[in-house]
Amino acid sequence: MSTPYRPPRLLIIPGLRDSGVAHWQTWLQQQYRDARRVVQRDFSRPDLQRWADRIHSSLDSAGGGEWIAVAHSFGCLALARHLHEHPDSPIRQALLVAPAEPDKFGLAELLPHQRLGPPSTLVASQNDPWMSASSALRWASRWGSTFTNLGAVGHINTESGFGPFPFAKRWVESAKARAARDHRSHHAAFGEWSFAV
Repeated sequence: MSTPYRPPRLLIIPGLRDSGVAHWQTWLQQQYRDARRVVQRDFSRPDLQRWADRIHSSLDSAGGGEWIAVAHSFGCLALARHLHEHPDSPIRQALLVAPAEPDKFGLAELLPHQRLGPPSTLVASQNDPWMSASSALRWASRWGSTFTNLGAVGHINTESGFGPFPFAKRWVESAKARAARDHRSHHAAFGEWSFAV
C-alpha cells in the first residue's frame, strides 16, 4: 500500500542579520503553517560553510519529506553551496531572491559554477547595492535558473519597501502545484506499467 502524498514544505533561508518581523520572508513564512526557518548561530557573521551546514542540519532535524526553499541575499549563496554539496538534498525547487555578490565576500570559487540540482528561479533588481543585475544574470545562467528582473527595487528587503511580497507567494503556490502534478504523473505512469503484465 502506497503512503499518502505529502506536499513539499516551505524552507525559509534568510540572509545577513536575519529577516525581521516586517520582512517579506517573515510574511511568507506566516502564510504556511508547516514552514520552517533556517536559524543561523550567528546571523551577523557571513560564514558560507557554516551557513550551508546549518541548512543541512535544519533539514535533518525537520524529518523526512520534500521541501521548497526560498532564500534571500547571503542565504542564496549558502543554499547554492548546500545544493552543490548534497545532490541528494530533499529540496526540490528553489527561489533565490536578491543574492549577495559572492566577490564581496571572496567566495566565488566556493560556489557551484554549474546547474543547481533542483529547478530554480533567481529574482534580481536593477539597482540592488548587493549585486548588479548583470552579475545576477551571470549567476542565474551558471546555475540554470530562470531569471526575473523586478526593476529598480533595491535589495528586495524591508528597507526597499518589501513587507508582503505576492510574487514570492505565487511562486511557492506554483511550485507546490508542480510538485503535485509530478507526483500524479509519476504514479499514473507506474500504475499503467504495473498492469502491463
